[in-house]
Amino acid sequence: QVQLVESGGGLVQAGGSLRLSCAASGRTFSSYNMGWFRQAPGKEREFVAAITVSGARTYYADSVKGRFTISRDNAKNTGYLQMNSLRPADTAVYYCAATPRISTSLPSAYNYWGQGTQVTVSS
Repeated sequence: QVQLVESGGGLVQAGGSLRLSCAASGRTFSSYNMGWFRQAPGKEREFVAAITVSGARTYYADSVKGRFTISRDNAKNTGYLQMNSLRPADTAVYYCAATPRISTSLPSAYNYWGQGTQVTVSS
């Protein structure tokens, strides 16, 4: 089992920045690929970014490419999502997730999920 806890969400004006953290406990975090997803009211959960076990490879949704950066610190069992140039369309609950499988954008491939953190971007 891997337990994941997100933090760092909040209210920010358009153009601002936030840094989300995902603290992991339980089994070795460094054995899992990690992803970030988001879900806005009335919409399906969508892929945001993913990072491999070593951090050597990262993947992004087109909608966040160039604005968001995913990273991880395996020594601290923590993953991060740096979000810059935020837009009202980025408003959602953000979830981190972990999978022992290859990095993927499919929510169904992830075994472990955090409880989510709300990000609200005002115009």
